[in-house]
Amino acid sequence: MSREKDIYEVIYDIVRLIPKGRVSSYGAIAAAIGMKSGARLVGYAMNHSHDALPYVPAHRVVNRNGLLTGKHHFGSEDAMQKLLEQEGIKVENDGVVDFEKIFWNPSEEISL
Repeated sequence: MSREKDIYEVIYDIVRLIPKGRVSSYGAIAAAIGMKSGARLVGYAMNHSHDALPYVPAHRVVNRNGLLTGKHHFGSEDAMQKLLEQEGIKVENDGVVDFEKIFWNPSEEISL
């Protein structure tokens, strides 16, 4: 397995831990794996996660402001929003409502 694949698997493992009804951010996940400036890498991993097994709930990863910046990677313009709403997360204007309340910080929630 290549190094890129290895790091993607680490990222996927963290994303799989995000509880339903909660969201995390690219930067928070990057910080949790010791790559504080690796938010873009987490975004790339999410873009490639749609065929990963076990399932990776990439829709639960948003930008640092709670915006659905990765929504165009879900097949349709509103698919990411629909997945979040199915989990009880309210989205308005491409942003998670009450982002601070439902934010899941892996550095605080899990020990790596």
